[in-house]
Amino acid sequence: MGSRRSFLLSGAAFLTGCQVAQMPQAMQPQQGGPFMLGIDFLASRNFDLLRGKRVGLITNHTSMNSRGEMTRVVMQRALGSSLTALYAPEHGIDGTIGAGVHVSTRRDSVTGLTIHSLYGPTRKPTPQMLAPIDMLVFDLQDIGCRSYTYISTMAVAMEACAENGKHFVVLDRPNPMGGWRVEGPPLESKWKSFVGQIPVPYVHGMTAGELAMMTASSKGWISATPRLNVVKMQGWTRNMVWQDTRLHWYRTSPNIPYATSPLYYVATGILGGASAIDIGIGTENPFGYAGGSGVNAQSLLAACQRWDMPGVNFSPYSRNGFGGVRLNIHPRAQADLTALDVMLLGELNRLTSGKVLSRMSGSKLNLFHKVYGSESLYNNLRKGVSASQIIAGWSSWTHSFRSTRQRYLLYP
Repeated sequence: MGSRRSFLLSGAAFLTGCQVAQMPQAMQPQQGGPFMLGIDFLASRNFDLLRGKRVGLITNHTSMNSRGEMTRVVMQRALGSSLTALYAPEHGIDGTIGAGVHVSTRRDSVTGLTIHSLYGPTRKPTPQMLAPIDMLVFDLQDIGCRSYTYISTMAVAMEACAENGKHFVVLDRPNPMGGWRVEGPPLESKWKSFVGQIPVPYVHGMTAGELAMMTASSKGWISATPRLNVVKMQGWTRNMVWQDTRLHWYRTSPNIPYATSPLYYVATGILGGASAIDIGIGTENPFGYAGGSGVNAQSLLAACQRWDMPGVNFSPYSRNGFGGVRLNIHPRAQADLTALDVMLLGELNRLTSGKVLSRMSGSKLNLFHKVYGSESLYNNLRKGVSASQIIAGWSSWTHSFRSTRQRYLLYP
């Protein structure tokens, strides 16, 4: 990060470049203290980091403190007119706009502030959008998967802040899948997009704050690095899944309604980009199904039961001409869920005599490659390479990533 300096509140470290040293004892979270989100810890310090600054907030309906109060309301109450602007990601500030649908800039009925859209004509804050602020605060609940666009919003906003001399702050939140799950293929630079903005595995096992630190310190991830602060959580550890936090889950987007939905998103999200596929969108459990047009449910079930997927149960279903399996994933499932996604895709392609992949073309195929991070999955399955061989190709990459990310991990 050159001469730029970043420090971590709640915790633990003062960062210069990539070297981490302990902060004074007064800054340490109390051992055994209550669980606190980044917003909670910042509030406990009377928002000292933001005082005297004009503040903008990247926010939506998931931006709540532990008591269920909106971050933007809490900050406006504390900062008054110093909170000058809001910025909304994909799905809008209320989380009700569908995937891929543009979000409009409008006035917020809650605070009266302008909500600048970061999912419309531009996804990167413009100089005009940033003109009213000195500091941009990011407080969104991520789900822990590379293709979910909230971390892409964070990365391009960091870059914009660097280019415009603005300070960037992350109020950290839990990874709902915990901090150990690292799965999936790398992102090839050719396929960098808003569903794959930073080159981490499909499942990275990091918090937004950790990803921000890694993004700021990794060459080429963004073109310029802002002054960065990460306000840590208190009481979160890497082995905690969402249920351990006892926090209320707010639907992060229309098809992520439950705290377990991120697991299902990983298990079928890549598959969902293929043709003549059903993954349960519109049902009681989006991403909780894996079926194909005309597929015999018992045939897919038999294949699934041969796979080693601890913590995942399968049951057959048939609906609207589609057949396949319904997934039941335990919050602490040990199965490699990205591998399951690829195995389901490979088996459904086989059961449909190749139609699942052969009917993909144009923009649909382009998006499929972007989500996966390369053309290799499509090309290998079309050539008859087994799913297990494809999955084996990730192992050295994920092992390397686990080692590389170590210096950016903020929680035990």
